[in-house]
Amino acid sequence: MRILHTEWSDGWGGQERRIMSDLTGMARRGHTVYLVTRRHARIGEEARRAGIPVYDLPLRSNLDLVSVVRLAWLLRALRIDIVNTHSGVDSWIGGLAAKLARTPALVRTRHLHLPLKRSWRNFVHYLQDRLVTCGETMRAFLIRDYGFPEREVVSIPTGIDFSSFVPRRDRAAVRQALGVPEDAYLVLMVGIVRAVKRHEVALRAVHLLRGRVANIRLLAAGDGPMIEDMRRLAEELGIAGQVGFLGQRDDVADLMGAADCLLLTSRSEGIPQAVTQALGSGLPVVATAVGGVPELVRDGVTGLLVPAENPAAVADALERLARHPEFAQQLARQGREHALAHYSLHAMLDATEREYLSLLRAQGLSS
Repeated sequence: MRILHTEWSDGWGGQERRIMSDLTGMARRGHTVYLVTRRHARIGEEARRAGIPVYDLPLRSNLDLVSVVRLAWLLRALRIDIVNTHSGVDSWIGGLAAKLARTPALVRTRHLHLPLKRSWRNFVHYLQDRLVTCGETMRAFLIRDYGFPEREVVSIPTGIDFSSFVPRRDRAAVRQALGVPEDAYLVLMVGIVRAVKRHEVALRAVHLLRGRVANIRLLAAGDGPMIEDMRRLAEELGIAGQVGFLGQRDDVADLMGAADCLLLTSRSEGIPQAVTQALGSGLPVVATAVGGVPELVRDGVTGLLVPAENPAAVADALERLARHPEFAQQLARQGREHALAHYSLHAMLDATEREYLSLLRAQGLSS
């Protein structure tokens, strides 16, 4: 198959990492893959580094007709079989271009657990042949509440290559490099520092834990627009010495190997890669019960779930794990088994390949 992905985002989080896994995985399986993105987008740099052909387009707005026409020309020139779009702007441009070029199949992957309203104003949501969600909860939400036809929506959870997601340095060496004492209880967050991730809730939970969990530390790995705001809040709460913002990191497996717990405080999520990675690494998890998270974290079985926007509940869950290490390790073992069985990269690529092929077979284009 000849497959082209579009991505408007210039960030580097779970969504972009999943697209990269899809691109490189399908290329290894013998398919021809391409990426269309904006100039200077991080995903473009990563794709070029991986040997994936990348085409830059402006992708200025939903109805950027220059980008639509240029992309349609590219789809015809490259004889693309499948267009797979991802963010809002590129889904408009990619959808319109695919129809203009008469590309055989159009797929949209929805990474966020947020509404998609089908109407004459949002007619783009009628264009795709298949809508892929990252979990069953997201799939049911779009079918039940927003009228998407059941036959058009499929859940394909994000898969992790657990064989390569392993620490390269030991726990003590990583902690020493981070300035974290060996006896500290280290809580790790991984993700873009932006409003939806609610790092504020985590900071307020750490503030509540002073005097309850000895030597607690919180480290947040990830770039984002709210880092300075969160640093100021840590200062205001008097916990700046217990909190660190690491920025973008390429050693997340090392960080997870050095941590005692992964924390997710988001108010909205699909199937968060950081949680999947932590579970597969055998790291205990505390996460908010939002979106598709409960598919990964089964409360009291593979991790602990807490309500969104509730620092006190987060603090209680972290204290429970810190005070009961045997229970924490039981959750970690069961979480690892669950992740390895259901959220591998191989399973994601198999499911994606099946959906692509079924769309082409429906048009008599694949045997």
